[in-house]
Amino acid sequence: MSIALTGLKWLVRLVVVAVVGLFVWLYLAPPDLIRVGSGYSAKIVCSNVFLAGRDPGEVLAVDVQAPGHPLLKLMKVNVDREAGAVSAGLLWILGRSVAVAREGFGCTNAPDGNVETVKALGATVPPAAAPETEAVWPEGERVDASQDPVLAAILDDAALAGEGMRAIVAVKNGRIVGERYGEGFSAATPLLGWSMTKTVNAAIIGTLVKDGRMSLDAKGLFPAWKADGRAEISLADLMAMSSGLAFNEDYGDVTDVTRMLYLETDMAGFAAAKPLAEKPGTVFNYSSGTANMLSRLWQDAVGDPAKALAWPRQALFDPLGMRSAVLETDEHGTFVGSSYLYATAHDWARFGQFLLQDGVWNGNRILPDGFVGWMHEPAAASKAYGKGQVWIEAPGDEDKPGAGVAGGLPADTFWLEGHDGQTVAVIPSEQLVVVRIGLTPSKLRYRPQTLVLALMQALK
Repeated sequence: MSIALTGLKWLVRLVVVAVVGLFVWLYLAPPDLIRVGSGYSAKIVCSNVFLAGRDPGEVLAVDVQAPGHPLLKLMKVNVDREAGAVSAGLLWILGRSVAVAREGFGCTNAPDGNVETVKALGATVPPAAAPETEAVWPEGERVDASQDPVLAAILDDAALAGEGMRAIVAVKNGRIVGERYGEGFSAATPLLGWSMTKTVNAAIIGTLVKDGRMSLDAKGLFPAWKADGRAEISLADLMAMSSGLAFNEDYGDVTDVTRMLYLETDMAGFAAAKPLAEKPGTVFNYSSGTANMLSRLWQDAVGDPAKALAWPRQALFDPLGMRSAVLETDEHGTFVGSSYLYATAHDWARFGQFLLQDGVWNGNRILPDGFVGWMHEPAAASKAYGKGQVWIEAPGDEDKPGAGVAGGLPADTFWLEGHDGQTVAVIPSEQLVVVRIGLTPSKLRYRPQTLVLALMQALK
């Protein structure tokens, strides 16, 4: 009996030692999957707390944990409002990551823990002054949709709005004709566009093309590329997602895209170091790394780092009256043009209207004549994607060229699309822009085109 008891004690001790050893290992050398999860948690909570003014517990539970990987349910966050920082980790301490808030630039991950470097970014760039009132739309004030029972019924239809809807704004002939908001959200809430940011990033490049500082035909874009086959990649190839570079956009694990967003201090440098996998211009490969390389290229084209940090607001946001828009950077100081633009639904609608008007706002030409038309011409390597960081087909129809037209939408319809149900539909022939933003994972198979079609028909 004593031998059995002694054996049991030793077994318990071994289990305790193993658990402690595992904990120490996870603390000292956490796997990348844990670090990606903590980086994601810190970043999303930071931006939503310091930009959108939301409750951190709600953001963690709803935005981070509810739709995501099971590992995220074990993530805990700590918000330091005085320091303007959010730290996150598995059970608070394992794989700990931190994101830092900066006035005018939202939040930035510090994958290496170098908080002071992040805080110093943009210190010489004065933040934009907040306006007392919202800028007026080009064609006048918004219209009360409640006066139109058909339109009101569409906007109040839960199936058309989709699960997790946070904002819908419909713009007809340059006027807001209807809007709805999810519980806890309003016209004043900055909302993350995820990959809709890519299209805004492309428009920023358009401002520099207009100034003659960038050329779509340019090649040999990065110094390291000039020594190999990557020298043949043009700016137009990057814009059309057909660079030929290897890049894995799968969000389910530690892949190129998740590593770039949450483990790398220099996102553009990480993407630019990828090898050539295909001949440039021949194969479509959707890549957030491509968008961040584009950010680095246009910032370099501006030249002075401080001027580059001020460029989005100076060249695009202020002229359009997008007072809420905040484009965030990585630790290296490169704008995360792939993913991280926050703006109110009204300002997302403003940008959609700007594209509808071919890059003209209040009579001022901001983008080159015909540039927006070029953006939504079919890319040579993909009939569903345009030449300039826009989608021709709506979510769920990306592999079905012509699906939108077959479903009743006009042939000139094009889309901004973002992760978890963010869309802006632009239909020039109908003078219609429809913004739909929410937290709607793709597994729910929501299709915003049904909402857009219903609104289009009601507003004829």
